[in-house]
This record gives sequence, structure tokens and C-alpha cells, in this order.
Amino acid sequence: MAENPIIEIRNVCKRFGQVTAVDNVSLNIMPGEFFVLLGPSGCGKTTLLRMIAGFELPTEGQILIDGQDMARVPPNKRPVNMVFQSYAVFPHMSVADNVGYGLKIAGVGGAERESRVREALELVKLDGFGARKPNQLSGGQRQRVALARSLVMRPKVLLLDEPLSALDAKLRAQMQFELADLQDQVGITFITVTHDQDEALSMAGRIAVMNKGEVAQLASPSDLYEFPANRFVADFVGSVNLFEGKLTLDEPDRAAVDCPGLGKVYLNHGVTGPHGADVWVAIRPEKIQLHVPGEGKAIRGAAEDAPEGHNFARGTIKGMSYLGDITLFEIRLESGAMLRVSRPNMSRRDQEDFTWDDKVSMHWRADSPVVLLS
Repeated sequence: MAENPIIEIRNVCKRFGQVTAVDNVSLNIMPGEFFVLLGPSGCGKTTLLRMIAGFELPTEGQILIDGQDMARVPPNKRPVNMVFQSYAVFPHMSVADNVGYGLKIAGVGGAERESRVREALELVKLDGFGARKPNQLSGGQRQRVALARSLVMRPKVLLLDEPLSALDAKLRAQMQFELADLQDQVGITFITVTHDQDEALSMAGRIAVMNKGEVAQLASPSDLYEFPANRFVADFVGSVNLFEGKLTLDEPDRAAVDCPGLGKVYLNHGVTGPHGADVWVAIRPEKIQLHVPGEGKAIRGAAEDAPEGHNFARGTIKGMSYLGDITLFEIRLESGAMLRVSRPNMSRRDQEDFTWDDKVSMHWRADSPVVLLS
């Protein structure tokens, strides 16, 4: 028997005067899922989260939590709890009192409250910190206090609004893994809002990418990255090379696109688009292999450089960024267009293989590009 969704969002719209913040969004979120709403500022993701929490009401549509319509249910009566971007911990209270505050308001007795607070602090790896005040904690520890305060109420759904945005880069990366591990331990549904694509890809089971109030694509992290549904998703999720072109061949097992900036791009699969359609070709920088000829050798032709079934291009290195694990190259193609290529640094000397103004050749497999019709 199929499991019922814990959250059902049905044709939800939210308008503020003449501005439509959320535009006819429908999606289901399953019990125990780590679900992420991802998108740029102003795309409607936080407004959608606040409607689930009850802090905003839909202009149109329905939101159901565990099968119950939330239209007349106030925020404090919904089976959800929210962790805010600012954490909102009480500075005059101890950590234990912060975590137990909601239980105290709910009338939970002292012994049970103490037991549940201790359990929540252990979950977020803050056992032994109960007597401290928030000003004695690091940013990451204060974030854990906010998490514990929400988890101690045992909600069916935990809502997190940009939960890691106040942390530095290293701590944010650490907390991404800790949040995913915590969600797996407690087994409740997490719904997180973020504009950080790396954060979303590292934590989520599924991601809804939002743009201008609509869901542009709903998919797993790997499908979003490898098979974006449109140009917006391809450009927003990860780094990508985008070239405009015309679809000149489309058969079940092969296709071709003429791109003025890149040349003819071959694919080993069909596209299902009309012949001559205006399309976009998306190629991730890490899918492209980079080569430089040996001393005294000229750049060879496509037939010599590219393995069978690969695409080929030539250009000149006009930019290099050493980023530790990878080096990012900016290549000016013979057409004048720019192509980004990333190369893993497998040894300490890898970055010395190339230099500015090197003439280089590139090739990529015919299954690497994605053709986007919009």
C-alpha cells in the first residue's frame, strides 16, 4: 500500500497586492523526507514555507498536513515547528531552559520536560551544555540549540528557513552533513529553504527549484544536475556552459545541434524536438577533457584529437583559477565564445600542465551535453 504524503500543496497561490509571490504550486512531500526548496531571492520559497507554518495564508489553493486541511488551523496548532534564520534563542535563558521553553508553555511536567530536554541535547551533540547561556556558545552551537528546541516538541514536520546562512563556510559544510544525519536519526520530515545550491545538493532527497513563484523542476539532486529540465535550472544548479543553437538532427539514437559559438554538437540520444527548433546546449565544465600539444607540435584536427563518439573544439586559455581540488579554465574558442572547463588536481603538479595563452584542444562525450528546449 502506497504511503500518503505528510504535506500536500494543491494549486497554491499567494499574492501581496499586485505581486504574485507563489503561483499555482502543487507538490507532495512524503513522511521522513529531507525536502529542499531551492531558488534565488524573491522566488517564493520562503513564502511557501511560511504558508506551511501558518504565518501566511494562501490566496488560493489548499495546504494539507497529514491529511488535514490547514485553512483554519493557527500556527501554534499545526504539527510543525520552525527553525528561523536568526535562530531566535533567548539570550537571558540557559541552553536547557531555551530548549524546554515550548514544553513548559505546553504544560509538560518537570520530570518529563527535563528528560526530553536531555534527549534533545544529546541528539544535537550538546549534552553537558544545558547550564550555559547562548553568549557562551559558537554560532554552530546556537544553531543546534534552535534545532533541539524544535525537535523536543516532536513535530511531524520540521521547517528550516536558511538554517546555515549565518555560519562560516567551513562550519556550514560540516553542518550540512550533521543536519542530514540528524534527520536520518529522528526520521521526521525536514523541509528546508535555501538559495545555496551546494547546501541543497548535499542534504536533500528531493529538491524543488523555484523561479518567479513557480516550481521550475522537482527532482533528486543528481537528476537536477545531470538532467535539468530548462535553461534556468541548468544555469542555477551548478556551473554550466550554455550555447544557443538550432536542432538539425533528431533521431531516436542520435541528434545534432548547430551552435554558432561552439560548432556542431553531436549527441548519442534523441531530443524529441521539432527540426530547426531554437534550443540551448548545456555542458558541465567537468565533462570536458582538456589537452595541450607537446613542444613543437601543432593542434591536430578533430579526427586525431577526439576519440570516436566525442565532440571536439579548439581554443586558447585566457583564464585560470586554482581552487585546490580543481583548476577552472576559461577558454576562448576560435569563434570568440568562452568555454569553462574544470580539471581535477590529482597531484600537486597538475596545475603546472597548462598556462595562460596555451593553445588547447578539448573533447567531450556525446552523452555529456543536455539539449534544452526552453
